[in-house]
Amino acid sequence: MKIPFSPPDITESEITAVTNVLKSGWITTGPVTKQFEKEISNWAKTEKTACLASATIAMELALRMYGIGPGDEVITSAYTYTASASVIFHTGAKIVLCDTSSNSYEMDYEKLPCLINEKTKAIIAVDVAGKMCDYKRLFDIATQKKSIFNPSSEMQESFGRILIIADAAHSIGADRDGINSGAYADFTAFSFHAVKNITTAEGGALTWRTSSFLDSEKVYKNLMLLSLHGQNKDAFSKSKAGAWDYDIIEPLYKCNMSDLHAALGLSQFLRYKKMLSRRRSIIEMYEKNLLPEIKLLKHFENNNNSSGHLMLTRINKADEQKRNRAIEKFTKAGISVNVHYKPLPMLTAYKNLGFDIENFQNAYNMYKNELTLPLHSMLTDEEVGYISETYNNIIKC
Repeated sequence: MKIPFSPPDITESEITAVTNVLKSGWITTGPVTKQFEKEISNWAKTEKTACLASATIAMELALRMYGIGPGDEVITSAYTYTASASVIFHTGAKIVLCDTSSNSYEMDYEKLPCLINEKTKAIIAVDVAGKMCDYKRLFDIATQKKSIFNPSSEMQESFGRILIIADAAHSIGADRDGINSGAYADFTAFSFHAVKNITTAEGGALTWRTSSFLDSEKVYKNLMLLSLHGQNKDAFSKSKAGAWDYDIIEPLYKCNMSDLHAALGLSQFLRYKKMLSRRRSIIEMYEKNLLPEIKLLKHFENNNNSSGHLMLTRINKADEQKRNRAIEKFTKAGISVNVHYKPLPMLTAYKNLGFDIENFQNAYNMYKNELTLPLHSMLTDEEVGYISETYNNIIKC
């Protein structure tokens, strides 16, 4: 067998949707993107959504709207992909990394308050593998630290506390405490990259929860300005008869989503419930088939339902070398596997910023024996069985 790690699940419906946009004569941001935004809001149960070029820029724009910049600090997890931290760097703020809890992929909620000071303006939590973080606890921490919060923008004044951002690149379709991903954190960034549950090839979205602190329409208009050069009309609006005139409010950024990309994502949404159901079935097969020596992330427990984005496993008592040998054996068996994630302090860019993995031992211990199995809606039962059998044989050797 040759089993890819995470190919995009594309059917004729997606191809037809994209073709229809191509034939329409309008391929950049327009009515299809706006419809996609509405569908995301309906799914997440939010008032508004802004579709953008990536989840990365979605997080950055949330930081910029909150007025975060040089002299500020933003906390994120040491156990994540670089995007969660690089957006902090882009604003000029200081990156502060929090170790994970022992035997957990989430930030250590006990250590987190100790990292907060009067310069802290936001926390970027990371929903690893599709499982949402404990946002209730994060809000409790932000509330406890209100007395030292030092606002420096109008939005910060209105919130009166640290902003909670969800890096939900993995978790669209998840829910926790009865609240959908997209509606729990102050702002939530979704990814529609090629390997995600829903893809637009490249793309992302920003949602925000209903709050007395926010005027949703105003936030949406600000995001449209931020994502299109600070121009007060998008191209579709300008194309209408007599509506050519426009203004540039500020010299801003270019990171809008096109109708071509949105058509792909919109078509995927029509199938997403079935895709989520298939992912859950595959997870249950892995849970049933794999040996006890293989520790699996629990995707569904305690009113916390994952989107089933990644099948994270850990090999009991293994080190990096043993884990890497297991990856080589998978490769020889025709199975593509991966590792999620190499902690940020192990990467050159973050070493150069002064981070040392010695100070993040829990994150390192999660990484050193982690191995991610294929998990996507096109896997067959036979392939899941073959992957499981191969893994069990590797562990026995």
